[in-house]
Amino acid sequence: MAARFELLVFDWDGTLLDSAAAIVAAINAACLDLGLPTPGDERARHVIGLGLHEALRYAVPDLPEERYPRMVERYRHHYLAHDHELQLFDGAAVLIAELAEAGFLLAVATGKSRIGLDRALLASGLGAYFHASRCADECFSKPHPQMLEQLMAQLSAAPERTLMIGDTTHDLQMANNAGVAGLAAAYGAHPPAALVALRPLAAVQTIEEMAVWLRQHA
Repeated sequence: MAARFELLVFDWDGTLLDSAAAIVAAINAACLDLGLPTPGDERARHVIGLGLHEALRYAVPDLPEERYPRMVERYRHHYLAHDHELQLFDGAAVLIAELAEAGFLLAVATGKSRIGLDRALLASGLGAYFHASRCADECFSKPHPQMLEQLMAQLSAAPERTLMIGDTTHDLQMANNAGVAGLAAAYGAHPPAALVALRPLAAVQTIEEMAVWLRQHA
């Protein structure tokens, strides 16, 4: 592999884990528990990648502030009831192992909580491959650049040697805000046109395409 990048930072949900539909379903179920109308699919998918509190405030903007803790609790109940059923995208585990073997520094920047990410890394078997990670309950939510800034500082990687890989506009806006390049996973939560508008280096349609692109350009 070429040596353009040293640090590859992956989003988790919708990029490595096929979880977008489960997140939308959990948001809708939480709304029903509280007797609220469900947001449309587009609005619910837009929040994927944000921190949970920011996501639910966007998905259900008219909910009184004092009811958000209950909304968070019901969302977690529904999501965690089924998260053990979720699978990595085909080829994701092989790709991460290949990148680690090639000597890249690997990290995760996610809207999940620390508990949620640790649970996902353990269940997926990928935890040993990542050198560092940042979660939404440890940093400002995407698209603020803090996650990337802290990962680069921890791993001593320069912005020009760092690549952010994600499936949402939040990921690519965070990359732009941090001064790093972005690679769009156009098979995830956000529409490909919205991703391309943020000028990533490329937009890939599958994990296999991502692997080919990384072998040729990373």
